[in-house]
Amino acid sequence: MNFSDQGILVILLVGLVAGWLAGKIVRGAGFGVIGDICIGIVGAFIASWLLPRLHIGLGAGLVREIIDATIGAVILLLIVRLVSGGGRRW
Repeated sequence: MNFSDQGILVILLVGLVAGWLAGKIVRGAGFGVIGDICIGIVGAFIASWLLPRLHIGLGAGLVREIIDATIGAVILLLIVRLVSGGGRRW
């Protein structure tokens, strides 16, 4: 894979926004800039694998990427919360 500087910047921006949104939805706070970016990027990978299999497509362009990454990040945070034993505290 070959990314341009602009492509990497978009990936980081989408990861940051998606991770921050997922943190607000699941926990009520963000995880810091680096944590939000990591959660958002991993969430984007989860969503890019899961959502096409469920035939779900929301929005278009950059908005779609942020929505998909946020959905994946929320799924990731819920799984982490269940595995870590914090599943009772919503």
